[in-house]
Amino acid sequence: MTSLSDIGKRIKAASLLVAGTHSERREAALLRLADLILSQQEGLLEANRADLKAGEAAGLTPPLLDRLSLEGRLEAIGADVRMVAALKDPIGEVFESFERPDGLKISKHRVPIGVIGVIYEARPNVTVDIAALAIKTANGALLRGGKEALLTNMAFAKLITQALVEEGLPSDLIHLIETPDRAVIEELLRLHHYIDLIIPRGGAALHALCREKSTIPVITGGIGVCHLFVDSEVEWEGAFRVISNSKIRRPSVCNALETLLVHSAIAVEFIPAIAATLPQVEFSCDERAFKLLSGQEGVMAQLAHPSDWDREWLSLKLGIKVVDGITEAIHHIGRHSTGHSDGILTESVQNAERFVREVDSAAVYVNAATCFTDGAQFGLGAEAAVSTQKIHARGPLGLKELTSYKWVVQGTYATRS
Repeated sequence: MTSLSDIGKRIKAASLLVAGTHSERREAALLRLADLILSQQEGLLEANRADLKAGEAAGLTPPLLDRLSLEGRLEAIGADVRMVAALKDPIGEVFESFERPDGLKISKHRVPIGVIGVIYEARPNVTVDIAALAIKTANGALLRGGKEALLTNMAFAKLITQALVEEGLPSDLIHLIETPDRAVIEELLRLHHYIDLIIPRGGAALHALCREKSTIPVITGGIGVCHLFVDSEVEWEGAFRVISNSKIRRPSVCNALETLLVHSAIAVEFIPAIAATLPQVEFSCDERAFKLLSGQEGVMAQLAHPSDWDREWLSLKLGIKVVDGITEAIHHIGRHSTGHSDGILTESVQNAERFVREVDSAAVYVNAATCFTDGAQFGLGAEAAVSTQKIHARGPLGLKELTSYKWVVQGTYATRS
């Protein structure tokens, strides 16, 4: 069995080779990958169904099974790869330059980060997203998906390798770890000689493990306790649409709404009305919201435990709390948000501006659904993750976020006095 260190060495060498290739070759590999995904759908779905069957037998929750499933999603995955291929190549871009009085020319040039290690769980589309972004930016990638998606990930990895080889790029550029042994994660986190950045995509326990054990820089994110604050001045029908879309479109993803904060001035009428529009949702309520919903026919409501305000439900459950204005809403978000996506629904320009100014999240919304926090929706084609950190990148990690830069200094045999 090839050691992880040897694999890291090969990926590093491949990434250095690809960094010198023209962008057209990398784009061709992505277009070929998109074609393969669409032409090999049955094989991909067969592998995915086997993973789903095993997941059901192992007792995976419905939200995890939803994340795992590729049913009806392969066309979109292929389209996202094509979108990445069509985006402007950031590698080599000169994005700052100036000339000193003595004629010395100094500029910044975008370069690949190098090799990215990504550890993720039940979403096999991540395999394709990371591969597409890495190939486009001439980065290598070492991927460690969860055991629940192993067969699907292996099927995707086979197509990725085929696309690379057919377009004359080294097959070692993207490597999937095929062992489900969790011990390999800690080994991966110590490969600082070959891996330049770790991106974990999973729950809080995985993020904590990476922060504690990694000898490589780590970008964390993707845990979304997302909020919407309904102000007293709000267009009700529009608010209903945004809340519904944020909660029920795909409740198992990190940009889904988890807590609704409602201004006390409209709570008596608004909360029963929104509950009636979401009959499939179970509500975890503070005392004031619970009094408004308890006994209401067809509504599932219970009193919230204090820890519920820090819960990422990832299901058809929604926290709902009455607040006495924007100040209390901002304070609640500051205490309980994970810094992913938070928004305000309001007709007040002043309150919208204050919310944007004072809520410190990666994505802040005014009168829009939180589920837009996504690489494709932001025009990035795909995303490596959604970072809730402030260094080196924040929000959806697209092409530019997977680059570094180097200073280029040009002189005429210049010397320093």
